[in-house]
Order: sequence, then structure tokens, then C-alpha cells
Amino acid sequence: MILSWIGLFLGISGIIAGQLLEGGNLAQLFQPTAALIVFGGTLGATLLSTTMREFAQAIQSSPKVFFHSHKDFGPLIRQMIGIAIAARKEGILGLEIFLGRIENGFFSTHLRHLIDGYDPNILRSMMEERIAHEEEEKTAVAKVWETAGGYSPTIGILGAVLGLIHVMSVGLTDSSRLGTGIAVAFVATIYGVGAANLILIPIASKLRKIAKEEILELQLIYVGLLGIQSGLNPRVIEDRLNNLRGEYARHAPKSHSAILEKATPRHAAF
Repeated sequence: MILSWIGLFLGISGIIAGQLLEGGNLAQLFQPTAALIVFGGTLGATLLSTTMREFAQAIQSSPKVFFHSHKDFGPLIRQMIGIAIAARKEGILGLEIFLGRIENGFFSTHLRHLIDGYDPNILRSMMEERIAHEEEEKTAVAKVWETAGGYSPTIGILGAVLGLIHVMSVGLTDSSRLGTGIAVAFVATIYGVGAANLILIPIASKLRKIAKEEILELQLIYVGLLGIQSGLNPRVIEDRLNNLRGEYARHAPKSHSAILEKATPRHAAF
């Protein structure tokens, strides 16, 4: 995503430019001790509050922030409608030929279940459980970055206090050294607040948006397969899929479980 790169560049550049315009220099912003306290402390607190599996997934998911492309759901909807048309013409067993053409594992697995004649309620429950699990897992990944963003400013304040303690212990007789020492101490606060608001929390927010998009793909498959199993007219299935996609576009910040429930009421007949 080009906006992620632009946002990171503008955020860091703004701080550096402000420092230079105020007559400071870049060397004042680079303090290894402050960095060790803030980033080491934040990492430790984050590890303490999460599981190793969640932490590893959070690290693995971070490239999505900068390299993820928005999904075009048009091809998926067209593929689903093609399968629905084939089901009406040739029957459910005639859908075998599509299995080798589907790359999405969720799609291919549950299309196989549909072909094998799984009970509609069982198929529905299996897909809902998988979607709920995926949504919970992806939310947990974003939560790791959000948690780190919550700890970082506090650790930054802790670093500043430690720096001030060191300055005070050296003595207050030399005012020039005192001023320099205090300035260095507050670099830890810059690191903590800056890391949280320029990197950690924005990454969490972007991963949540990406997760919603990935979950929507599963929901479209869910609605389509249940419609095919129920023998709905392909045009009706297409309308439902487009409506679900439209609901996402209009209400992306809302819970996808609510959108899914609206699109496919549990007690409604397909």
C-alpha cells in the first residue's frame, strides 16, 4: 500500500524537519540508551502480555501493512455465479470440475463438502466456526501491535525519569551539563510516544482493516455456497453477494459478524 509508505515517511520526516527548524540537530535525537530502555521495555512488556504464537503471527503479518493490495471481489463473485449456473444445469455432482480451479482453501474445502452432500446445517456451522476462528485470530494479531503501542509511551516516560535521576545524581552545579542531560532524558519520551503513534498503533489499525477485508472474502464464499446448496437462482445469489460487498464498503468499521447475520439470517430459508 503506497499510502502506508507515504504515511510513515511523512510522520518521521515531520519530526526531523521540526527538530531542524527549531535549531536542533539530528544527533540530539539519537540516544542509544533511551532506545534500549524504550524499545527493550516495550518488547518485554508485549511478550509478557501475549503468547509466542500470537507474537510470531504479528511479526509475520507486518509486511501486509506495506505490501498488501486491496482485494477485487469481482472475480470471486463471477466465479461463484458460474458455479451456481453449472449447479442448476448439471446438478451438484457436476461441480467436481471446479475444484481444481479454486485457489482459496476455504472455498475449495467447503465446495467439496457441498458436493459430498453435507447437511445444510452442518455445512453452515462448519463455515461459521471457521470464519469466527479466522476473525478471532486476525484480531489477536492486530491486538499485539495495539498492545505494544499502549505500553510504549509509558516506557518512554520511565526512560525520561531514569535519565533525570542520572542527571540529578551527577550534580546541579554545572547548569550547561544539566540542560544537556535533561534534553537527552526526554528523548526517551519522544521514542515512546513517537513509536506508539507513528508506527505501532497505525500498524494495528491497518492490520484490522486488512483482516476485515480477508474475512469478507470468506463471508462471500459462505453466502454463495449456501445459496448454491439451496438451489437459489444465480441472479439472487449475485444480488446477495453484491449486497454483502456493498455493506462492507459502507460499514467497514462495523462488526462483520453483524453484516453477515444481516446478509444470511440464521432462521431464513435459502
